[in-house]
Amino acid sequence: MTTEPKKFKTLIVDDEPLARRTIRDLLEDDPSMEIIGECGSGPEAVNFIHEQPPDILFLDIQMPGMNGFEVLARIKHDRIPAVVFVTAFDQYALKAFEVHALDYLLKPFTDRRFKETLRQAKTNVEMKEMNRLSQSLMALLKEHAGLQTDTLKRKSYLSRFMIKLGGRVVFINAAEVDWIAADNYYIKLHVGGKSHLLRISMNELEEKLDPEKFLRIHRSTIINFDRVKELHQNPNGEYVVVLKNGTELKLSRSRRERLMELFMHNHD
Repeated sequence: MTTEPKKFKTLIVDDEPLARRTIRDLLEDDPSMEIIGECGSGPEAVNFIHEQPPDILFLDIQMPGMNGFEVLARIKHDRIPAVVFVTAFDQYALKAFEVHALDYLLKPFTDRRFKETLRQAKTNVEMKEMNRLSQSLMALLKEHAGLQTDTLKRKSYLSRFMIKLGGRVVFINAAEVDWIAADNYYIKLHVGGKSHLLRISMNELEEKLDPEKFLRIHRSTIINFDRVKELHQNPNGEYVVVLKNGTELKLSRSRRERLMELFMHNHD
C-alpha cells in the first residue's frame, strides 16, 4: 500500500486577477501543491482562512479597502499559515520582512525566484516552524500596526527594470523606456528599438510608475512622456500620440485630458 505524498494547501490573495493567475499557473507546475482557493479582497481572505486554513498563503500587501497586513491582523494566531508576501514595496521597506525572516516576492518576480520562495515555504511547513514564523509575523505587525509608519506609507516609484536575458540579468533604467504594451499575461518594454517581456500586469505596473513621467494612454499602452513628440488627430476624429522615434500610438478618449494636463504642465 502506497501513501500519497503530502499536498500543501495553498491560498492566493491578490486584488489583481492577472496576478492571481500568474501565481496559480506557477503553482500548478508543482504536483505537491493543492490550490484551495483564490481571494480578490482582504475581507474575503479573512473569511476564507477562518473557515479553511491553508498551509501556505500567497498574500498581496497593497490591496484597496483592507491591505495584506490588516488581513493578517484579523486572523486568529493558531490559523496563521506560512505567509509569502507578494509586494511592490521598494528594497528599503522590504528590510522589515528580512529582519523577521519572512519571505516575500518582489513584483515583478522571475519564475526562478518563485520556485525558490515556494521551496522555502514548503520546508517551513514540513519542519513545523509555523510557531516561530507566526511570532515573527506578530512582531512585524506590531512594528507596523495599521501600516501608518512613514516607511510603509512612503510612495516609491520604480526606477529600473530587471530583465533576464539568457544566463544574464540586466537592468534598464525606467527613464530609458520609450513605451510599454500589454502582451497577454506579460508586458513588453520598448527600449531604443528593442523589446523585453516581463511578467506583470498593466494595472500593477501603472501603480509602480511615476505618474508625472509615465502615462497610460490606452488600456494596453503606457508611454514615457519624455518620448512624446506630438499629438495629432486623424480624419476619423481619433487622436494619435507620436513618439520621437516615429512610433504612433492610439490615445483613448478617456485618457486625453490627462495627457493635455501633462503637456500644459511641461510648458508652463
